[in-house]
Order: sequence, then structure tokens, then C-alpha cells
Amino acid sequence: MKKEQKNSGSSYYFFATVIAVYVIAGLLKPSAVFRALGIFTDILLRIAPVLVLVFFLLFLTDLLISPKKMMKYIGRDSGATGWLVAIVGGIISSGPIYVWYPFLADLRAKGMRPALAATFLYTRAVKVPLLPLMVYYFGVTFTTVLTVYMVLFALVNGYCTEWLMENPPG
Repeated sequence: MKKEQKNSGSSYYFFATVIAVYVIAGLLKPSAVFRALGIFTDILLRIAPVLVLVFFLLFLTDLLISPKKMMKYIGRDSGATGWLVAIVGGIISSGPIYVWYPFLADLRAKGMRPALAATFLYTRAVKVPLLPLMVYYFGVTFTTVLTVYMVLFALVNGYCTEWLMENPPG
């Protein structure tokens, strides 16, 4: 596996651009900036408890699960077990997607394959509690075909993501 590429600084340019847009907007229409900052603060206060829980789970993971054991299930040599963990984990995961980003980023930093992270995120589209409702509205055949396709395309998406990360265009 190729080493992760260093950040080219584009995130700093993006951040600076956002700040510049806010400054310009603040000069042109201060009330809009205060309204946007109020919305941001509201969202931040709503997600803060969830983020605290995520960081607590990361802390527990670091304490209880050794990196060697973790890599057995989600590392480069995890094989079919890794794919199964990613698929089942994605399907049974719940809650908002942004809660999973820091957790997956931490696992990626510890050696999780990009393919498995992408597969996990893709299979979150399959929601077991909603399958009966989907069967009711669309029928068993449609639901089965769509679910199988989503899982298969999660695998394809995982492979493609990993390939692109290891062979960046250009």
C-alpha cells in the first residue's frame, strides 16, 4: 500500500476562502452572518453530546482493543472477514452519518483498509428496520434485488475507492 499523501494545503485554502466569504458577507449584510452563526451554534450544541459519545467510544476502543487484534478484522490481510465486518457493521449501524466519520477516521489511521471504510459507509443505506416497510410498498422481489445490489455495489465502491487512493489520478 502506498503511503497516504500529505495534505497539499487545500484544506487551509478552503478554510481561508470560507472565512473570506464570511467577512465579505459580514460587511455587506451583517444580519445574515449573525443568522448563519446562530444556526451553526445551534447545530454545534445539538451534535456536541453525540460527538462526546463518539470520542468516549474511541477512548474505550483504544483501551480495550489492541491494534493487532483490530487489524485482524479490518486490516490489509483481513480477507473475507473484513468485508463481512464492514458490510454487517454498515447495515446494523444507526444514527446520523457524521457520528461515524471520526470513528472511521481513527480506524483508518490505525490501518483500516480504505475499501472497508467505503463499504461500511455505502452499506449504511440498507436499513433492516425499514425493510418490512419497503416490502409493503415495493414488494419482496424489488426489496430483495435492491438490497442485494446495494451490498454488491458497496463492494465495488470499496474496491474502486481503495484503488483510487492507491493510484491517484494525475
